[in-house]
Amino acid sequence: MKRLRSYLHFKQQQTNVVERKWIFPLAIGSMVSLFLLFLTTFTSPDGFLPFLPLYRSSKASSSAIFIESKLHPLPISSFPPPPRFAYLISGSIGDGVMLKRTLQALYHPINQYVVHLDLESTPDERRDVQDFVTNHSVFNAVGNVRMITKANLVTYRGPTMVANTLHAAAILLKEGGDWDWFINLSATDYPLVTQDDLLHTFSYLPRDLNFIDHTSNIGWKEFQRAKPIIIDPGLYMTKKADVFWITQRRSVPTAFKLFTGSAWMALSRPFVDFCIWGWDNLPRTVLMYYANFISSPEGYFHTVICNAQEFRNTTVNSDLHFISWDNPPKQHPHHLNVNDMSRMINSNAPFARKFPRDDPVLDKIDAELLLRGSDMLVPGGWCVGSRENGSDPCSVVGNTTVLKPGPGAKRYVVFFHVKLAALATRFHWIATRGLASRGRVGGIESWELRIASSCNITICTVGMGVLVLQNWIGHYVAQFFSILPSPSNSQEPMPI
Repeated sequence: MKRLRSYLHFKQQQTNVVERKWIFPLAIGSMVSLFLLFLTTFTSPDGFLPFLPLYRSSKASSSAIFIESKLHPLPISSFPPPPRFAYLISGSIGDGVMLKRTLQALYHPINQYVVHLDLESTPDERRDVQDFVTNHSVFNAVGNVRMITKANLVTYRGPTMVANTLHAAAILLKEGGDWDWFINLSATDYPLVTQDDLLHTFSYLPRDLNFIDHTSNIGWKEFQRAKPIIIDPGLYMTKKADVFWITQRRSVPTAFKLFTGSAWMALSRPFVDFCIWGWDNLPRTVLMYYANFISSPEGYFHTVICNAQEFRNTTVNSDLHFISWDNPPKQHPHHLNVNDMSRMINSNAPFARKFPRDDPVLDKIDAELLLRGSDMLVPGGWCVGSRENGSDPCSVVGNTTVLKPGPGAKRYVVFFHVKLAALATRFHWIATRGLASRGRVGGIESWELRIASSCNITICTVGMGVLVLQNWIGHYVAQFFSILPSPSNSQEPMPI
């Protein structure tokens, strides 16, 4: 009997050693495979980035001798159709001027927009914004800007902000036609790239991705936000008042896991459908829980998406913003100014916040990044009007599918590179520490691991000596970093 026990103990140790031996080659293989993937997809014979047509060389070959060699058939359309964004731009008292400016900086005829000034703003301020939307020649002609005229009372730290976001999303689902991503912004947000830049870059992304900054490591928020019970008077009063606490506290949920993160996000249409229709009942259950949760906008969508089986692997851990926080973060971020300009640009993020009203940094962003004139729309491929005598070329709407991406698109591509590299590094860290569970998928050696503090689950398979990432990374790489044929648009992209 002792010999049998000794033999079994020896076999167990031998098995553990064999399993540990898998970790190092797995990690090395992952890094090498990703490195080779970057080499093969980020370079071309001409030394340009092949996945974005704006970086391709358009010069004719100097070695051509016969005229026939310069004749090429027109290529079949290879540009993916541009996506459509559905924006919510919201504000409160005193935000009317900034809301109009942000709307102009974000406008593109292919998108859909809902603007909202909450009930705390004055009737005159809301009427001024409504008149601006109604009387703007382009907005009126295209018909893609809507204002919520029956204003909601919104408390930033309460569930009324979540209710207002869901309200706007429901309007866009009902009246906004076909769109791909829902993006919520405030009047104090401002873009750092043009819509042509953003649309062009998102054209190559899977339409089911959700950009939402999130973590399951709620830390101090468990005691200060999850366990207290608050009441938001905005749910039942006509005058704005701060939330208040009741004395009883509650335990952390066990029916679902709490996640927290940024209140600003870009959500896919399938996930927004899920939140509004709630065929799984999870969105309604979580919404009722967050009705008594302090700062619920920083947890509701995060908890829903990370507890929904069909959406948990569609998340990209980013809110697409540059935000300057204290360390540790306070309730509100710093107001940005001209001194933050270089940091904003170097962040490669498409949006930034918070901006004071009419701060000089906004004029600098307009002049240097958006090429936007005073009180004009941001020029793009769709603008076919005259520029004579200071006229707005965007006063005449052309082909809305023609995009002219500029330097902002290049910066945004770098932004995605960083996100991918960070995820690859995290995978390497987890693999080298043996935190992956081993198994087999379809007869191929596989590893399943949970990205720390995130709701992604990555399945990695090792076969023929090549590591394949089968979660959203693989989907993302395959579509975004693939070598694309020549563009089909008749109008060449703006050179850099």
